[in-house]
Amino acid sequence: MSYTIIKVPQGGEKITVTNGELKVPNNPIIPFIEGDGTGRDIWRASQRVLDAAVEKAYGSKRKLVWMEVYAGEKAFTQFNSWLPEETLQAFREFLVGIKGPLTTPIGGGMRSLNVALRKELDLYVCQRPVRWFEGVPSPVKRPQDVDMVVFRENTEDIYTGIEFENGSDDNKKFKEIFKAAFPKEFAKIRFPDTSGIGLKPVSVEGTERLVRAAIKWALANKRKSVTLVHKGNIMKFTEGAFRNWGYALAEKEFGDKVYTWQTWEKTKADKGEEVANKEQEAALKAGRLLIKDVIADIVFQQTITRATDFDVFATMNLNGDYLSDALAAQVGGIGIAPGGNINFDTGHAVFEATHGTAPKYADKDVVNPGSVILSGEMMLRYMGWGEAADAVVRGIEGAIAAKTVTYDFHRLMDGATKLNTSQFADAMIAKM
Repeated sequence: MSYTIIKVPQGGEKITVTNGELKVPNNPIIPFIEGDGTGRDIWRASQRVLDAAVEKAYGSKRKLVWMEVYAGEKAFTQFNSWLPEETLQAFREFLVGIKGPLTTPIGGGMRSLNVALRKELDLYVCQRPVRWFEGVPSPVKRPQDVDMVVFRENTEDIYTGIEFENGSDDNKKFKEIFKAAFPKEFAKIRFPDTSGIGLKPVSVEGTERLVRAAIKWALANKRKSVTLVHKGNIMKFTEGAFRNWGYALAEKEFGDKVYTWQTWEKTKADKGEEVANKEQEAALKAGRLLIKDVIADIVFQQTITRATDFDVFATMNLNGDYLSDALAAQVGGIGIAPGGNINFDTGHAVFEATHGTAPKYADKDVVNPGSVILSGEMMLRYMGWGEAADAVVRGIEGAIAAKTVTYDFHRLMDGATKLNTSQFADAMIAKM
C-alpha cells in the first residue's frame, strides 16, 4: 500500500510467509519504532550492533534495510496520534519489526501502546527467553542454572481490559445484571457496593494456539520440557481449564513426540506408580518432550530452588507477566531482558524492549541497550539468520566478560570499566 507519513526505503524487499514458513530476502525491510525516553539512545546503539552482526556473519551478501514507523510521544507530537494506522499497516505488510520502549498515554486514550500493538496484530505469544551471561551480577548463587523460555499468552486473561470502575454507571448496571442472573455467585463478593469488577476470559482457542506454539518451538529447539503454569486449584474453569486444555492439545497433536504428566497419572491409577515412573523414564530416554504443570505460586519458589527442572513455560497472560520479570531478576534484571510478540500462524512478529522509558535518563547516553539488542538477536534468529544472532551473543558475552559495561552493571561489579550506551555498542562490536 502507499504511505503518507512513513517513507518506504529503496533497495529493500518484503519478508513474506508461505504455508506458515517465513521467506526472508537478503535485504529485508524491517519496520522499527525507536521508542520514547531512553529509547532514542538505545535504538541508535542497537541498530549499529545489529548491522555489525549481519556484516560480520554475511559480509555484503545480506543487509537489514531499516524503515522508521511511529508510535508513542514522537508520533503524537508529529502526527497527533499515539499509534497511527500507517504504523499498524506497516507491521502487517512487512511482517517482522522491532521497537523500543513506549510511553503509556496519561489522562485517557488507550491503556497501553504495547498492548494495543499486540491486540491489533493478534500477536498471541509473548516470547521471553531468560539466560545468564557470565559475569553479570546476580542475586542468586547459581544464575547459570537459569536457561528458560516463557511463552506468555498475549490476548486473553485480565489483559483484555474488561473492567467496570467502582461508582460508575456501568459498574452498577453490571452488578445489577450479575446479581439477578447469578445470585449465589454475586453473594461471594465480600463488599459488592464498593467493588471494582474485572473479567478474566480464557478460551480453548487461545489456550491451544499458545500451547501449540510452545511445544513446536521446544521440539524444534531440542528442549527437554514444557511446563504449564496455572492457578487451577483455585480458578478451576479458567486457569484449571488452561491446564486441562493444554494437556489435551499436547496428547492430541503431539502424541508420539511428548509424554505428559496426565498420561503418568493415568498409568499410575491403572498400574501403579512404579510402572508409571518406568514409562516416563523410557519416554524421556527415547527423546520425547515432557509436558508437565506447576501451580503459579509454587513456580516462583521452584525456579529459584531447582531452576534446572524447568525449560520452556506455557502460561496465561498475568502469570507470564510476573514470571518473566521474576526470572529476569535472577540473571541481571529487566534491563537486558529481550522479548518478542509473535503470531506463529501468520508470521507477524514485533520484537521489543521489555523495560520502560526511564525519561529522567533520556538523551544522556547512559543506559544499558541490552534489552533491545537481545530482542534484535531474537529477531535475527526468528528470521533464520542464526549466524548473525550468534555474533550478537558473542558480542555481549565478550563485552561483559571484559567488564566493559554500562552503569547498572558497573556499580555491582568489581574492577569494571563504566561505558555509556554508545561505547557499550562499540565494545560489543569489537568482541564479535
